[in-house]
Amino acid sequence: MLLGNGKTPFLETVVLKAIVSGALAEKVRNGRCRCALSLTSPLDDMSSRIDDLEKNIADLMTQAGVEELEGENKIPATQKS
Repeated sequence: MLLGNGKTPFLETVVLKAIVSGALAEKVRNGRCRCALSLTSPLDDMSSRIDDLEKNIADLMTQAGVEELEGENKIPATQKS
């Protein structure tokens, strides 16, 4: 789904980020997770790479002249009526 801001969100990624972030934060607050520091940096790196990938996909779609229609069907912008 292409939003007006040009970003292409991956719903699964967003949900996963929220779940993992929330679970880690809760464990850290409760002092039950010694692994939080070792996991936080790789998760931040992964999140940053996913954000970059989403931006690159949106840029490529724009360069190709592809616009999202209702659903997942895509056509070149030059073929629009």
